[in-house]
Amino acid sequence: MSAPSSPSPAATPPANAARAPLTFDRGHTDDLMAFLAASPSPYHAVANVAERLEKAGFRQVAETDAWDGTSGGRYVLRGGAIVAWYVPEGAAPHMPFHIIGAHTDSPNLRIKPRPDSGAHGWRQVAVEIYGGPLMNSWLDRDLGLAGRLTLRDGSTVLVNVDRPLLRVPQLAIHLDRSVSTEGLKLDKQRHLQPVWGLGDEVLDGDLISFLEQEAGLESRSVVGWDLMVHPVEPPAYLGRDRELVAGPRMDNLLSVHAGAAALAAAAASGASLTHIPVLAAFDHEENGSQSDTGADGPLLGSVLERSVFARGGSYEDRARAFAGTVCLSSDTGHAVHPNYAERHDPTHHPRVNGGPILKVNVNNRYATDGSGRVVFAAACEKAHVPFQHFVSNNSMPCGTTIGPITAARHGIRTVDIGVAILSMHSARELCGADDPFLLANALTAFLEG
Repeated sequence: MSAPSSPSPAATPPANAARAPLTFDRGHTDDLMAFLAASPSPYHAVANVAERLEKAGFRQVAETDAWDGTSGGRYVLRGGAIVAWYVPEGAAPHMPFHIIGAHTDSPNLRIKPRPDSGAHGWRQVAVEIYGGPLMNSWLDRDLGLAGRLTLRDGSTVLVNVDRPLLRVPQLAIHLDRSVSTEGLKLDKQRHLQPVWGLGDEVLDGDLISFLEQEAGLESRSVVGWDLMVHPVEPPAYLGRDRELVAGPRMDNLLSVHAGAAALAAAAASGASLTHIPVLAAFDHEENGSQSDTGADGPLLGSVLERSVFARGGSYEDRARAFAGTVCLSSDTGHAVHPNYAERHDPTHHPRVNGGPILKVNVNNRYATDGSGRVVFAAACEKAHVPFQHFVSNNSMPCGTTIGPITAARHGIRTVDIGVAILSMHSARELCGADDPFLLANALTAFLEG
């Protein structure tokens, strides 16, 4: 699943890496950057994951069809979510699952049902705020537009205008002198509407007509849409020694990409598997996961149960399989910020390129407990990958993930992990160049059991 490495310095391995070669190296990070650039929406992300899994021998199954119990790799697509799994030869109905959980969505600006707007000679696009973006990071950026278009017959078409199309212009300091003393204050309704052209008349249907042309569709064939803006600046290595990566949507496509690579690698090991490896990449994590494609929906449980029953299993087999199942909820976390170190717990300062982080919160904002720590530590030890701990400063509220939702909804042991980054929820985030492949190696060791 790795692309050939671009010219870059060799990754700095953990001290014990010499004992066993890593499955993935800096080429994995090169490939991550290509994946980020090609996945401006959850719909593009799952399509790209599906394409990669197809090349690894997986095949798509429809939820409306009857499933068979034969071995091999399969996946289900639903909107911006994908669940993929590999059944080893001779797998018993009660064989447990090893699951990598992640999410495909990122905070951004999304297009309203009546998108055409404007004032004072400017044509604008009406947007809603999705999730919790760092709103200032969307100002004065060249933005593209991507997502899915739904046609009259119910079919969908992906669209991606990956060139400078829109811009949210910031107010000049001469018209807001208080910004220097009081900081930037943005009104979500008034100040974040992008411009995309000039004209005194608001033309209803103008934006969708433009996208129909971009997608090669007939005029007035689009009835519904799920569209979002994205920065068009490509991911890039950063730093004196190119030891950092800057790019969009690392939260949480970094984990989706690593999970897909790990699943393909685990499937290649085939008959030696003691668990059924699974990748579950959900949509809508950034706004609560409560949808038919979110982690709080029935998708994962339905797929796991149907896999058990397709292999001739009973409800007792299902219960046995779930009792032995473990999920690694993989999402990005906070690296210690050099300018705001006081915002972090004083004894827990995760560093970039220090390996994946194990997230802990005793109030169940993360699902990790002591037994879960053992699972992750064993996977990292097997992969010869270092890991770190993350816990929030007691004086600050802690974020959460799909981990507690997965544990509570399905009754399966869940561990929260991820990669430490800076600028989380920005239009452009920052990670260590080595951490993506260190995560992928740990996830592969976990899936292989």
